Amino acid sequence: MHAFKIQLMQTKKKTLVIIGAGFAGICMGIHLKKAGIDDFVIIEGEDGAGGTWRVNTYPGAACDVQSHLYSFSFEPYPKWSRMFGLQDEILEYQEYCCEKYGLYLHCEFNTFVESATFNDRKGTWTVETSGENTYEAQFVISGSGGLSKPAYPDIQGTESFKGPKFHSAQWDHSVDLKGKRVAVIGSGASAIQIVPAIIDEVEHLDYYQRTPSWVLPKPDREILDIEKSVFKAVPAVQQLYRSAIYALMESRALGFVVTPKLMTYAKLMGLRHINKYIKDPELRKKMTPEYEMGCKRILMSNDYYQAVSRDYVEVVSEGIASIDETGITTADGRHRPVDVIVYCTGFYASENVLQYEVYGKNGLDIKEAWKDGPEAYLGTVVSGFPNMFTIVGPNTGLGHNSMIYMIESQVNYIMEALRYTRKEKLQTIDVKADVQAAYNKEIQARLDRSIWASGCQSWYKTKSGKNTTLWPGFTFEFRARTLFFNARDFNKERSKVDVREKEEAYV
Repeated sequence: MHAFKIQLMQTKKKTLVIIGAGFAGICMGIHLKKAGIDDFVIIEGEDGAGGTWRVNTYPGAACDVQSHLYSFSFEPYPKWSRMFGLQDEILEYQEYCCEKYGLYLHCEFNTFVESATFNDRKGTWTVETSGENTYEAQFVISGSGGLSKPAYPDIQGTESFKGPKFHSAQWDHSVDLKGKRVAVIGSGASAIQIVPAIIDEVEHLDYYQRTPSWVLPKPDREILDIEKSVFKAVPAVQQLYRSAIYALMESRALGFVVTPKLMTYAKLMGLRHINKYIKDPELRKKMTPEYEMGCKRILMSNDYYQAVSRDYVEVVSEGIASIDETGITTADGRHRPVDVIVYCTGFYASENVLQYEVYGKNGLDIKEAWKDGPEAYLGTVVSGFPNMFTIVGPNTGLGHNSMIYMIESQVNYIMEALRYTRKEKLQTIDVKADVQAAYNKEIQARLDRSIWASGCQSWYKTKSGKNTTLWPGFTFEFRARTLFFNARDFNKERSKVDVREKEEAYV
């Protein structure tokens, strides 16, 4: 079968291969089109664009960043129905962008990247896929994101469970929860949306919470028709509104990375939110975090605490010892029967090893390069992997603002790198190892002074405790750093192919 597949494979030559058709891939594709560059392909494993917003269709799925900010600055969308976008509307927006900018002509759906290998002699990348095409390209851009590989807990007996079980990111819509005993394992961002969304259907819900999350009220509401009309008629008003939201969100960085003591005020808001809706002292104690607010991701909900307060919900804080055919046994020896298990256990974010093999210069395996935790320069380029860019790469995540802003910053930097490479007729650029090392030393030192280093365990960190996920500063600082491409930070090489092969070089 494998040999037969190899015979069917075709090698297509492109200037760029983009991996992933989520916000990162879409943004990259749009900027390439705007620059008059059409020689690229976007490879996407799902059956359409949207990334995490196509995959995560669980009940209650929504964004915790305001709609007007969680969209491209160059493509405002006056149709948002709520202040905080719902999953289907965010997906609709992404599809609208793909259609408007003609990206579907470049997309190869239902295709997974299996490996990307750098050819030292030619200075190009070979990208092998699960489809019928192999690509040879000068540049590879990873836009697959850090929240794309679901994480499952390692629990004894998981496979023996006879009922339906699935991850929040792989929701099984064929399963009817009405009248069922449901176990939700995990208490992160997806759980606080799922629990209120299914609470009126289930007969009983066991909510397995290892550590409670800090949850604040969500300032959500419907956007009035008159507001939509104004946004459509006068786009500048919507842009001004977006800027106001950005400034408000950006101010929260003061508590995260400048003066962590400021988080005390947010903590008081969180405590008031708990006390308002949870009257039972024992449950209130279970739902009140002991770590500093901001150390883990801060969540927002207006109906979460009401849901867990229902008399047919049990919040279980004991660790899970095992799962058998009929239910879950906790460390105290108690067995709870269950019909359906939902894993709200997040993603492999901090380890952030790409879901495909990557081999750089001299066959360097990216898993080896990242054995002590993922590192990149500006979260965008990795030493030893020429002409490879990562959007939403290491240490670009945020705890206070919109990732779309970071994506646009990185895409601008990549475009500047592409322009420089083309202008200078270079074949490869590779960030210098000492530049990358100095940058990451600075980033880690700043992270050590942030709220995220206040003592909790979170998905922001690797098993060794290194924070490889978050950006330790204001987003406008990251924008300033990525505004220009500094060629002195890079080793540069011209084409290595001989004269007879120059037609195949991408210069």
